[in-house]
Amino acid sequence: MTIEHQELATILEEDARTGVTTRTARLKWVIVADPGLGSGLVANAVACLGAAVGAALPGVVGEAVPDAAGSPHAGLPWGGVSILAADGAKIREIRAKAVTRDGVFVADMTKHAQASTSYEEYTASLAVTGEPDYYAISLLGPRNKIGKLVGGLPLLR
Repeated sequence: MTIEHQELATILEEDARTGVTTRTARLKWVIVADPGLGSGLVANAVACLGAAVGAALPGVVGEAVPDAAGSPHAGLPWGGVSILAADGAKIREIRAKAVTRDGVFVADMTKHAQASTSYEEYTASLAVTGEPDYYAISLLGPRNKIGKLVGGLPLLR
């Protein structure tokens, strides 16, 4: 984890407030996916990016919650996550800007990731690719910075 992401993790820990609405939380998490991929590939990309964010920044996930019968339910993102739509060119443009912003965590899903049948194959193919095709991107950071990157994008429906 880079210093920048350690700082983001600290902010997440300090800002993990379960009583605030997703619209008033200090941090914003979005995943932007290309709806042209079809529902199966979009669902896969969103799930993989959610796992990547949860692994890198565990403070984004709330604690497990028991129901009235005492049955546990896994923790979910306390600040929510919006799933937005954009084509591959727009995702590439957003990613290029996002990686230059301090305090913004970026995870991406490339064509190589979804086409590979093993992690070894994925890492090998990405290692020789200069400009990958992006299917989806996950961004988490200060609300104003994320808003400037994805403002105007529609919700994925």
